[in-house]
Amino acid sequence: MPAKLLATLIGLIAILLWSVLALTTALTYRIPSFELLGLTFAVATLMGATSWLFRPGATAALRQPWPVWALGVGGLFGYHAVYFEALKRAPPAEASLIAYLWPLLIVLFSAMLPGERLRWYHVAGALLGFAGVLALALAKGVSGFEMANAPGYALALACAFIWSGYSVLSRRFKAVPTDAVVGFCGVTCVLALICHGLFETTVWPDAKEWLAIVGLGLGPVGLAFYAWDRGVKHGDIRLLGVASYATPVLSTLILVAVGIASPSLALALAVLLIVGGALIASRDQLFPPRKPALEA
Repeated sequence: MPAKLLATLIGLIAILLWSVLALTTALTYRIPSFELLGLTFAVATLMGATSWLFRPGATAALRQPWPVWALGVGGLFGYHAVYFEALKRAPPAEASLIAYLWPLLIVLFSAMLPGERLRWYHVAGALLGFAGVLALALAKGVSGFEMANAPGYALALACAFIWSGYSVLSRRFKAVPTDAVVGFCGVTCVLALICHGLFETTVWPDAKEWLAIVGLGLGPVGLAFYAWDRGVKHGDIRLLGVASYATPVLSTLILVAVGIASPSLALALAVLLIVGGALIASRDQLFPPRKPALEA
């Protein structure tokens, strides 16, 4: 299997894992945001560091220049911290919709990467994906944008730029091993717990919440970020950007499957738009250009 295709498939694992985020987070609704962030990233850090027991040399990945650390910690902690603040200053539905511009921004920003070319079908696929998310959001109750919530909208837009910037700029540090993400997760954990101590009141999780926290740390917060790092550094970053629009739809489908949400026409439309967008954006993979025949 070509290395780029393998990396892209690994990146898609992150999208699948993020789709269960809503379900698992619903089980921890009592836990304050920064406390939950700190605990889940603690699990993610321990999971990554445990692998070093079998790969002692992997710890050398932590010896990186400060720009690498600034990008990694800024992406992981910066996105979540700003997102939490956006949810406080604007309705969650509207804030989440704005923040979910990041897949489209990834597709657009990828044009600035060496060796990458942005085609019309990449943009068309990303726009169709966003249309699918918009259809789902409207069905869930996005009633309109009010100027009183402008600060929250601005923070949500900042989230979109933070995560897309982190994802695209990671490509410029593709030589940095994914093991460095373990360090980013560790610093994010510490910063989150500091914010928790400053701004929140601790809520001790019960047994079910601890299971959900461990599940979040192993999957959507842990393995997902390691897989995403591999995907955006070595895979098809434009396809990963478009495919990311599947996350909220898959998340809703999972909620429907477990009986928390109900099926709807909006969900069906969102699926069609996002799948269509992904197929259009995958044109290079589905229909690779023919190499010119050698002249006799």
